[in-house]
Amino acid sequence: MARSAFPRIRTRALDAHARARSRARIRVVAVTGVVVALVAAASACASAGDDKDPEHRSFDLRGRTLTVDSNESGLDIVATDSDKAGRIEVTRWFQGSVALGKDPKVTWAMKDDRLKLRVKCSGVVADCAAKHRIEVPRGVSVIVRNGDGKVTARGFDQALDIRSEDGSVTVQDSTGPLKLHTDDGSIRALGVRSQQVRAHSEDGSVRLELAAAPDLVESSSDDGSLTIELPRDTYRVTADSDDGSVKVSVPRTERSAHVVSAKTQDGSIRVRFAGE
Repeated sequence: MARSAFPRIRTRALDAHARARSRARIRVVAVTGVVVALVAAASACASAGDDKDPEHRSFDLRGRTLTVDSNESGLDIVATDSDKAGRIEVTRWFQGSVALGKDPKVTWAMKDDRLKLRVKCSGVVADCAAKHRIEVPRGVSVIVRNGDGKVTARGFDQALDIRSEDGSVTVQDSTGPLKLHTDDGSIRALGVRSQQVRAHSEDGSVRLELAAAPDLVESSSDDGSLTIELPRDTYRVTADSDDGSVKVSVPRTERSAHVVSAKTQDGSIRVRFAGE
């Protein structure tokens, strides 16, 4: 009797094990289905431009230098002939969702002429996008430290010091000294009349289009091409690429007061007149 009962006990144990495995597979499939559905729902990436009702605030600026401290936002910084001296105007666009995690949050605050912009968006499935337009009275210099997002600035007659950890930097129609840096992205300075331009990209190209002969241009990239377009004049140029072609077509003389330096580890270099 004992031997005849043994196969039945074993069969029942195997059946119970099979049923448990089946239930586990059902649970895995169900959870996987939920995750897939959440990912599919978030597959359309958030865009700050989808925010049709942006928020607006004014902040007092006591000194002559504004510092913008942002973690994850596109920034558009504009010098304006504002009648509101000592104030900056900020417009914020934000779009985001978090399926598994805390609700997204955006904050802004000004302390000691430092504008702090923060986006908090984290979870298993999180998708957020922010953009800020910052209007600054003319005569104010600006320092930017941005974590993730492209930065554009235009119309400044004072110094611009812009650094982005992950995003492109573009400056237009400015005359003040420029110091531009990005860890990952391109740099563009277009139609500027700045007498001093310093630009470095660790991973990206650099393009400088100067509308007035500068006193000093220092440009470099660890991995990317360099293009410098200059007004017609003579220049003291040094250009070097560890791995790429170098072409300098502007007149060169060691006696020139216009100093241009271009160096890249991996990429081509072009120093030429505008329109060539």
